[in-house]
Amino acid sequence: MSNELRAADLEAVRQQLGREPTTPFSVMARCTGGHPLAIRDRPLDADGNPFPTIYWLTCPDAVRAVSRVESEGWIGRLGDDPTIAASVAEAHRAYAMERGEMLPGAEEWGGVGGTRRGIKCLHAHYAFHLAGGDDVVGRWTAERVEPVHPTEPGGRVAAIDQGTNSTRVLVLEPRRSGEDPLEIARDMRITRLGKDVDRTGRLDAQSIGRTLDAVGRFARRARALHAERIRLGATSAVRDASNREEFLGPLRDLIDGTPEVIDGEREAALSFLGGTRGLDPEDGPFLLVDIGGGSTEFVFGRHPSVVERGISTQMGSVRLTEQVQPSDPPTEGDLRAFDELIEAHLDDVERAVSVGDARTLVAVAGTATTLQACALGLERYDPDLIHRSTLTLADAERTLRELAAMTDGARAAIPVMPKGRGDVIVAGARILVNAMRRFGFEAALVSETDILDGLALELLDVR
Repeated sequence: MSNELRAADLEAVRQQLGREPTTPFSVMARCTGGHPLAIRDRPLDADGNPFPTIYWLTCPDAVRAVSRVESEGWIGRLGDDPTIAASVAEAHRAYAMERGEMLPGAEEWGGVGGTRRGIKCLHAHYAFHLAGGDDVVGRWTAERVEPVHPTEPGGRVAAIDQGTNSTRVLVLEPRRSGEDPLEIARDMRITRLGKDVDRTGRLDAQSIGRTLDAVGRFARRARALHAERIRLGATSAVRDASNREEFLGPLRDLIDGTPEVIDGEREAALSFLGGTRGLDPEDGPFLLVDIGGGSTEFVFGRHPSVVERGISTQMGSVRLTEQVQPSDPPTEGDLRAFDELIEAHLDDVERAVSVGDARTLVAVAGTATTLQACALGLERYDPDLIHRSTLTLADAERTLRELAAMTDGARAAIPVMPKGRGDVIVAGARILVNAMRRFGFEAALVSETDILDGLALELLDVR
């Protein structure tokens, strides 16, 4: 799951709490106006002690609204209601399981608010509801306190990008004409839906179950944040799987709509829209590279958001890792094997795309952003320091060498490495470095926005 934290959010939460936060956290949801509404805490505080609450309501207006409900004695009345007891127990179980996903064994520390039964705090239940928890008390509380703030007219939307390696969600609120949409929530879970698809041609049952669970949580969060439409786009792993309907069928109920299996050409266009929107046209023409788990897109356009040519290649961080099956850490022979596979695909790219005409290389998605975070030596992942920053070829090569010399365990322990990316980051970084060398780019502009943003922007008809 995402562990990002902007410096501005850290300061905002300090102001909201009136003290220094005692545990690392990430922002789960924002209010209209952009300030944090709810955060996700790590299971351990700064001193290594168990922390009872993983979802915490921070917006002072929301806290006051829930406190007014609590003051009316509803904790006791709801706690004595036998009709909701089973649902409350299930919420505690689900909450504990989420804590255990962050830290194995921590699921034994209790459920919502750190208790094992009953209702301890409406604030904790409401925060769990906002985070996508199936929480009857949280929903009940929401009905009595919302809207906490008036929202902009036009309706919020949510996009879910279902990739080979990760599942991601973005909730946007439209703004007045000419203003960029407001980010209400953005999150990611490494679900590895495409595990072994390159070898078997099928999605396996465990990967499907793991990913459906993540989509379900994200869809509930989107609805809790009042997204009026949810759009899910599935890419390489689902495109390639012969049994894709085993995954797509249950999705329809989760998102209350029809999931889209996006072909390579549409994937390239959506990535270009999300990755180049707002760039200075004077910096064009642009070549965008989107390194995914199962495929990598190369897209050319002379102007931001306007695609001229693109190609989707059958190489990605997960696919290449499964094909090479490198040692831990990879040997020189493993790295050469990566290069041989990559160079064959780059031959196709050169034939299909005007790479030599591009002035600016834009690198999007998790491989590029994680590589840049490692190159910068960040102690925590701050998207504001990554977005539209410059990654030089020299720094990319240096960081790749360092990552390739590590074991999977050592890479996983890097503070900015998302859980589940460490074992495939070398293959993904090798794609980026080889492309930069091959096409003559001494630097890449790294973008936090990509296909996920493209999916949401299209919903809002924003270009």
